[in-house]
Amino acid sequence: MNNTRNVGIFIFNDVEVMDFCGPFEVFSVANRTNECNPFNVFTVGEDAGPIYTRNNLSVNPKYTIYDCPKLDILIIPGGQGTRKEMNNRVVLEWIKLYYPSLELLLTVCTGALIAARCSLLEDVSATTHHLSLELLKEISPSTKVISAERYVDNGKIILSAGISAGIDMSLYVVKKLLGKEAMMKVKDVMEYGTKYM
Repeated sequence: MNNTRNVGIFIFNDVEVMDFCGPFEVFSVANRTNECNPFNVFTVGEDAGPIYTRNNLSVNPKYTIYDCPKLDILIIPGGQGTRKEMNNRVVLEWIKLYYPSLELLLTVCTGALIAARCSLLEDVSATTHHLSLELLKEISPSTKVISAERYVDNGKIILSAGISAGIDMSLYVVKKLLGKEAMMKVKDVMEYGTKYM
């Protein structure tokens, strides 16, 4: 039986690089360090062809929202481009269509704004980049916005604070799904920690 989870990371113009590359690295390393191949990680764009991240890194999504495999985990990163995407009806409808069949929805940074526009954060706890906390409250008034945590777990929806917090959240999800030993292997390979700071 194949227990590999499809992890799709939605990318768009003006996405923050670390917001999607951090989680991509965590789940990819978890796959390399675990013989059961727990994750199939890939990027998804609205359309084929290059997208231009914050600071103009050109990236080609592997799939589009029209041809991507069935998702188990969807990651919505942040960046300045979320201001456009949170009003993109095509993208919002795609997320809402996929949401019921997802095991987990993860957001990084201002990716929370897109989830809020999909009405997925009503009456739950959430966080986002510290400079966008007030905007999140404005978009979703019933959301309990938390400013002092790196990530917030509501069960099916897990949200992280800004940029590098997406790595912390992804490590937490690896621990949640595969156990502490698997998470520690990822941290070791990535040499991730704060002991040198």
